[in-house]
Amino acid sequence: MTVSHVTTHILDTASGKPAAGVSVQLEARRADGWTEIGRGMTDADGRVKDLGPEKLDAGDYRIEFATGEYFERNGTESFFPFVSLAFSLRNPEQHYHVPLLISPFAYSTYRGS
Repeated sequence: MTVSHVTTHILDTASGKPAAGVSVQLEARRADGWTEIGRGMTDADGRVKDLGPEKLDAGDYRIEFATGEYFERNGTESFFPFVSLAFSLRNPEQHYHVPLLISPFAYSTYRGS
């Protein structure tokens, strides 16, 4: 399996476990708005390794996570129906890993390796 240029994983900090089964969408910013370029679902380890293309050009991208659906499916009230993270890919030679830490009423992220 080929690994995408951009990968992600989600950890549910309230349960202390990976967030499996979360729908994730990768979009690129174009002159006329955002365009979907990839879509995936987190695996049992909370990871999406095949989110989009193997190579991307420098530019602005966004990952949208369907966190509300995840919490609803698990019977947990939550505040954020989705999390949308925009970032700039400046060096097309590097791999970009964008992790997400979630709980029902908060989230955080960072640039991973």
